[in-house]
Amino acid sequence: MNAPIRKPLPPFDYTQPAGAPAFLAPDSVAWRVYKNQIALGIGGVAAVLLEFADPRIRSGVWDHSIYKVDPIGRSQRTGYAAMIGVYGPQAAARRVIEGVNRMHAKVEGETPGGIAYSAKDPELLDWVSATAAYGFLTAYDRFVAPLSIADQERFYSEGTPVAELYGVQNKVSSRADFFAMMEKLAPRFEPHPINKEFLDIIQSGKAAPNIPRFLHRALARAAVSILPPLVRDKLELGREYDLTLADRIALKLVARAAERKHDPESPPAQACVRLGLPSNFLYLRPAEQQRLLRNRP
Repeated sequence: MNAPIRKPLPPFDYTQPAGAPAFLAPDSVAWRVYKNQIALGIGGVAAVLLEFADPRIRSGVWDHSIYKVDPIGRSQRTGYAAMIGVYGPQAAARRVIEGVNRMHAKVEGETPGGIAYSAKDPELLDWVSATAAYGFLTAYDRFVAPLSIADQERFYSEGTPVAELYGVQNKVSSRADFFAMMEKLAPRFEPHPINKEFLDIIQSGKAAPNIPRFLHRALARAAVSILPPLVRDKLELGREYDLTLADRIALKLVARAAERKHDPESPPAQACVRLGLPSNFLYLRPAEQQRLLRNRP
């Protein structure tokens, strides 16, 4: 099957309208975590694997989206919505999420095993939200910089307004909540060739050909490494996905370099400007950030 021609994502100016607040504050843990592209890459792959563990979500994505023919384009669109949800003005976030919800309203069917599913099922919406939070937070904590328990719990609670827009009813507020939800769903989890096909795509480097392929392989293994052991066992992701010492060192080096790299054109930098802050606000020391927040016009 020929790969489809991807429709370019519409450009989004995070600097406008001036002063328009996001659903999360500039000094939130989420703004700190989402600015790191390596944490987003590792966490995003882990989240997909956690979601695909449930056959209802896996079938819904595979049968009702372009994922099986254009997984990279589909992932980019998911990331686009996520960034606007975190950094965009509230009105824009609502508009984008409403569009996602309209698409989800059409997604329903039956898994190969005969289980009915709907993308509007509250249990599935809750799990998708939980996997994203767990993936991004754990990736940042493990490969960028350790986060205190208080910051981890603050990260989970900060996401509540956006999660509610997606229809989430039971938002996890801690790692303990995440693991409790996972244990409840775990009897449904199963291995499937799609999971390894997805990891092969990630390891191929097609998503970002300008980045050395060994880093793509390391990123895929890192994503597997942060899966809870129960899920990794259920998915039968064996030792071929073990993270090597060289992988770990390389990822930590690039993740920490990304943590220091200020790009004035990036969504987080533009969002800071929109809110009357310097574009490098997220790269300043916490004390300086608080001074700037207090002295904003």
